[in-house]
Amino acid sequence: MYPGIEDGSIMGMDGAGVVIASGQGDGDALLHKRVFLTPTRGWKSDLDGPEERFGFVGGGAYPPIGTITEYVVVERDEVIEVPEHMSFEEAAAWPCCGITAWRSLFVKGALKAGQNVLITGAGGGVALQCLQLAVAAGANVYVTSGDQAKIDNAVSMGAKGGVIYKNPQWPAELGALLQTNSESSSGAAKPLLDLVIDQGGGEICAQTSKIMKNGGIISCFGMHGARGINFTMREVLKNIELKGSTLGSQKELEDATQFIAQHRISPVISEVLQGLDSADKAFDMLQKGTIMGKIVVKIATPEGARL
Repeated sequence: MYPGIEDGSIMGMDGAGVVIASGQGDGDALLHKRVFLTPTRGWKSDLDGPEERFGFVGGGAYPPIGTITEYVVVERDEVIEVPEHMSFEEAAAWPCCGITAWRSLFVKGALKAGQNVLITGAGGGVALQCLQLAVAAGANVYVTSGDQAKIDNAVSMGAKGGVIYKNPQWPAELGALLQTNSESSSGAAKPLLDLVIDQGGGEICAQTSKIMKNGGIISCFGMHGARGINFTMREVLKNIELKGSTLGSQKELEDATQFIAQHRISPVISEVLQGLDSADKAFDMLQKGTIMGKIVVKIATPEGARL
């Protein structure tokens, strides 16, 4: 799915730790600070995409580093200070999901307060991060999942409701939810979707077209359920926009981090595993797809991970 994968590379895209040494010497202000790593390289601030050679941390040839390790050496400008309210575990769970969610919602999706947004697959780390950010921004959030427990969890986090995507009638059920919430808000919330955040692909356009407003946006950050998306004349006639979204720039990650600091948002963590030896267990848990949120591997040293 991703280019540049290289056998034998250190895995792990996200990581947080304490800066223990700097090429700038003992006077560096970052020394002994809590920081997390930026998950990509080559993309500083351009809204359209990377300015230079693009790469992501973990498992690839560029950059040749990963985070499932006790020590890692990185460029000084590729770390960001951890917000005060977050633990190391929460900071380690933030960068990849955070920047993917931020760009999908606000850069590509142009989400605004009061709008209706559907987030598909409400058990994954990115989807839950989208949920947290969208709720904090004042949006009306709806979700899909194959598990009622995950929908209930999303509602407890601020979603207006959700539907089981295994039911072929889920678009109609979602339309009824939108209508009910519109009526209960005396029409303040219109019974149509402004934005869909999708990670499955396939028939998402056909499934949501009837309950999307004219000019609505489908922001897709993955295709875990299909290798393509069917976009037809039906969507063209409604002026619906289909947008791809991949990770994001360092500037966007900095903006997103300021937002979660302001709103005191922390990523949802499913489980914290102890020690490097537990990394294989983490991958097994991910493959089963039953978790809600992120899995964190905590380095078993007195100081934690060190940069």
